[in-house]
Amino acid sequence: MIVVTGATGNVGRELVRRLAGAGEEVTAVARRAPAEPLPPRVRHVQGDLSSPASLTPHLRGASGVFLLIPGGGEGLSPVALRDLLEEARVPRVVLLSSLAVGTRSAAPSHAHLRAVEDAVRATSARWTILRPGGFASNALAWAASVRAERSIAAPFADVALPIVDPADIAAVADRALREDGHDSKVYVLTGPTAISPRQQTAVIAEALGAPLRFVEWSREEARSMMLRFMPEPVADGTLDILGAPTEEERRVSPEVERVLGRPPSPFSAWVERHVAAFR
Repeated sequence: MIVVTGATGNVGRELVRRLAGAGEEVTAVARRAPAEPLPPRVRHVQGDLSSPASLTPHLRGASGVFLLIPGGGEGLSPVALRDLLEEARVPRVVLLSSLAVGTRSAAPSHAHLRAVEDAVRATSARWTILRPGGFASNALAWAASVRAERSIAAPFADVALPIVDPADIAAVADRALREDGHDSKVYVLTGPTAISPRQQTAVIAEALGAPLRFVEWSREEARSMMLRFMPEPVADGTLDILGAPTEEERRVSPEVERVLGRPPSPFSAWVERHVAAFR
């Protein structure tokens, strides 16, 4: 049995589907019940890692656990997480972390996630850490304005980053949970090429068959919007990456292809699968 936390999110939902399709028994942990019926051999458990002790009985007997830390994890004690995994004697852990843990080692925006990584490494479990860059699915934040106004607004219009398809993250997590050879590995996961917000807009417009207007926000405008749903340090750290990425943050990683034996999916493939959200 494999436990997937954040099971209704962009990565978790796809991971649950993959594991169930491979015949695994899955415990899908999420704060709310899934909107769609679960696949066979999957049971839903309501909860999240902000209350780790409540998950102990569901982790016992698991062959592996996928950890998604909610909301940057500020409400989660890394020590409590380590104790949870040790008490449940979880043999294998795959942690979804962030590229910025490695590229912004002094940034306060990802300090807590760095501590979570350290906690996972300190357990007796075999661990794999996934460090993706930006998600292609972040483009869903534009869906409402595309539907209503046929426009997209974003900062740093022409700064390109190799954003990754969440389905590729799930595919790598699936391999790490069910195959040998991934222990004590840190995988940086990106898409196949860097793409800017303006270029993403063009891809969405082509999929829709309709022109879209692009509006470039200032950093201050973007920060004001982001503070509505994320803490100040996280908003500032995210904007630092989007506006002034390091060379490593711009780099296309080979590790999706190395693990999966195929190139990572381009942004256009993600758009094709989700174009209905923009109609």
